[in-house]
Amino acid sequence: MFTKNAGTIRGLRGLSGRGETTMSTFMASQKNAPQSAWHVIDAENQVLGRIATKAARLLQGKHKPIYTPFIDTGDHVVVVNAAKVKLTGRKEDQKIYRQHSGYEGGLREERARLVRARRPEKLVEDAVHGMLPKTKMGEAMYRKLKVYAGPDHPHAAQKPSKLEVA
Repeated sequence: MFTKNAGTIRGLRGLSGRGETTMSTFMASQKNAPQSAWHVIDAENQVLGRIATKAARLLQGKHKPIYTPFIDTGDHVVVVNAAKVKLTGRKEDQKIYRQHSGYEGGLREERARLVRARRPEKLVEDAVHGMLPKTKMGEAMYRKLKVYAGPDHPHAAQKPSKLEVA
């Protein structure tokens, strides 16, 4: 089955046709997927989009070398100070958040300024949710996101690591 040929081992796998061996790509499975870590992002005076992209990458696990698209290898993310997040330009007055009840005439629209006053966590939650896959696994990733308007969070027992967003 295996023969030694010009310093390479030739077999059923790893043969490129030019007499050299190739490496197989690692694919994570549910069994060997590592435990997810916890991260804290402080959103105070940070731009909303930069926080959302960082959080979405962490939730998907794209920062890990074992990232596999069809396995949830992502981490938990806690965002604090969501009420103090920055919106650039005139988005505070121009950005519109829409909800529809499903009934005729059931469209409700609110400006970002009103959403921030009523429920500031929604700004970050919606931005991150829009960057995640629209699948069952995307929903599972979204459930790992915890957003708090103030500086305190109840996840100290998980020993989250603090992340800086540039």
